[in-house]
Amino acid sequence: MLRYDAPTAAEAAKLMEQYRSGSSFFFSSPRKTLLTHGEYSRLSIPSGNDNRSLPERVAELLGAAKQAGRTEAVVVGAIPFNTLQPANLFIPLTAQWYDLLQFTTGEAPERPQISGYEVQPVPGPAQFKQGVDRVLELIRQDVLQKAVLSRTLYIHLPQALQIPQILYHLAYYHAHGYTFAVPLLPELSLSTSPDAIASTRTLFGASPELLVTKKGLRIQANPLAGSAARSEDPVEDERRAAALLSSAKDRYEHAVVIDAVAVALQPYCSKLDVPPGPSLIQTKAMWHLSTEINGVLKDDAVTSLDLALAMHPTPAICGTPSDAARNVIQEIEPFDRGFYSGAVGWLDANGDGEWAVTIRCAETEGQFMRVFAGAGIVTGSDADAELAETSAKFRTILAAMGLNEQQPMTLKEE
Repeated sequence: MLRYDAPTAAEAAKLMEQYRSGSSFFFSSPRKTLLTHGEYSRLSIPSGNDNRSLPERVAELLGAAKQAGRTEAVVVGAIPFNTLQPANLFIPLTAQWYDLLQFTTGEAPERPQISGYEVQPVPGPAQFKQGVDRVLELIRQDVLQKAVLSRTLYIHLPQALQIPQILYHLAYYHAHGYTFAVPLLPELSLSTSPDAIASTRTLFGASPELLVTKKGLRIQANPLAGSAARSEDPVEDERRAAALLSSAKDRYEHAVVIDAVAVALQPYCSKLDVPPGPSLIQTKAMWHLSTEINGVLKDDAVTSLDLALAMHPTPAICGTPSDAARNVIQEIEPFDRGFYSGAVGWLDANGDGEWAVTIRCAETEGQFMRVFAGAGIVTGSDADAELAETSAKFRTILAAMGLNEQQPMTLKEE
């Protein structure tokens, strides 16, 4: 059954105890928290002659659930970076809604202490910097104005991760962001039956970036672009924040994103409020330039998924122009992003919902994990600085697992 009682605050430790790897979806935001269990129905992979859009197919899934008596069904899951690839969306068996998470005052969560792991960066640092230089050359040739390049850490762990423990840590230190865990279907190959047993493959993370939230006619988006690593020294940390806010290069990168988001949302809105300049937000690892955009829809029939797909992928995680940036990403990045830099969230039968950009994230299955991070390349970018930015962004996930970057890791260069 679905639980739609009046939301109450949830005690984080007790809620995390209810999480079940492989079958639970978890999503916490500054507005509410959702924990689901099981799977009632799933969005199927479209056949070659299925020309329906993703929102149309999701509406059909919700409609079928309503006809079966599940009038308050909710769709949860993740959308990939490349929307030509299948989305991982489903209606759970049970859904529990809460307000904000509550943590025990003064007690930081324990972290797992992992040792004996191996890390393989893909691409390696030298190859990543070559990619940055390639993008800068294309910018000079006016092929594009911005491209976001990412890299991964393939990590072999001594044992499987305890996802509830990691989620607790992420939610504690990123209370103003979007902590999530999504069960993913096993990647199918020619030798794997579609009826294979469900896997324990999980997408998890703590995104600082809201793609869009909708309630009734009111919507909000909060694009981020332009970043600087935090410092443990308060004076240096304040200097870095001020430098980011005044950086011509980062403000240009941010403006490109805001303009694209506003253009995407404007056709749906009777009113759209776009502040004239960015502000600063912080996570435990990073400073970001941020702009909160608020709007009023012309038509309540427009869903949060419609809006998310209208914006996705934003220049914050792809580049501009979008087609040129996607082509460059495909040319340079030596891996498939999958759900990284896609969207994660939920949609209810009224079309309301909340979607975060899938960054500061990782995928894990058994003893293997992939951690992702990217950096926006524009005029004025420097390859060494962009590499350092990705390293800083990795820390969100690595810190939650107790991986100490001050100790040498076993690095395997490509």
